[in-house]
Amino acid sequence: MKIGVLTGGGDCPGLNAVIRAVVRKSDTLSSRVVGLRNGWKGLLDPSPMDLDGKMVSGIVHIGGTIIGTSRTNPFKDPGGAERALKNMRILGLDALIAIGGEDTLGAAAKLYEMGLPVVGVPKTIDNDLSGTDFTFGFDTAISTATDAIDRIHTTAESHNRVMVVEVMGRHAGWIATYSGIAGGADVILVPEIPIDLDEVCDLILRRHSRGKTFSIIVVAEGAQFASTPGSEGDLVLQETQKDEFGHVRLGGISQVLAKAIEKRTKFETRYVVLGHIQRGGSPTAHDRVLATRFGVFATEMVHRGEFGKMAALQGNRIVAVPLAEATATLKTVDMGIYGIAKEFFG
Repeated sequence: MKIGVLTGGGDCPGLNAVIRAVVRKSDTLSSRVVGLRNGWKGLLDPSPMDLDGKMVSGIVHIGGTIIGTSRTNPFKDPGGAERALKNMRILGLDALIAIGGEDTLGAAAKLYEMGLPVVGVPKTIDNDLSGTDFTFGFDTAISTATDAIDRIHTTAESHNRVMVVEVMGRHAGWIATYSGIAGGADVILVPEIPIDLDEVCDLILRRHSRGKTFSIIVVAEGAQFASTPGSEGDLVLQETQKDEFGHVRLGGISQVLAKAIEKRTKFETRYVVLGHIQRGGSPTAHDRVLATRFGVFATEMVHRGEFGKMAALQGNRIVAVPLAEATATLKTVDMGIYGIAKEFFG
């Protein structure tokens, strides 16, 4: 059997661990693995690379992806999906393992309906894919964000400042919630709940009235104000140009929030945007293990002919769930967990 593998969307710690697992498991099942470079672009404009044990040796701890990635959408241009299916036949591939998040696996689900023998592996630092308790990359992201918050604590306390830390999270605030709890944030703001600026400022004022001289606020990039002058309910954007999946580039909510807090409370306020450092670097041990389990299970799914499904973590078990189900709705923050975070606000 000849299996293709691609990594789509933003890079993520643990991608190489999945690729390594797919290749090593395929070796035991007498299958060949071909890497399709740069996400779905590798199936639309093929530049395949044969993957063997030697090529994947020693990559489990390396961030990024050895086969490259992109945000290419096979359904963006007319005839793109048909060309992808045709190239599968030309390349002689019997199956495809697509590693990605909402967009990559959403495209995989559509192509499966058109006849593509595909299996999915959930990848996103945002942890917003349904059907799986956790995605690999998330643990690394929150560990990186928590470390940054720990460091920001010391400078905030030294200078008696309010510090606003912006983390990733377009539609779901999992990174903000987990890193905020772990980092001892005084306020955590997520896309699921519109920002009440009065409430945020009141929390800070009450905290400082008790003798505290600094505050830490963690905000997800996709959080929106409940009401702000001239931009009620609008996302704060870096730019309005959209990618092939229709997403604009977010970023800047922390700057807007910091200015508003300083104006209302009169406390010196600074902001920090963590940005791409959250998705770069070596994966944590947890993500290396989870990615490896996903890769092995996905390869076994291919050999069982379980196409149109995604490897998923449910409890401590890896199971198969339909791609259509996994990509139907985004998994937003559990309000029970966020409720625990709120116990420590202010």
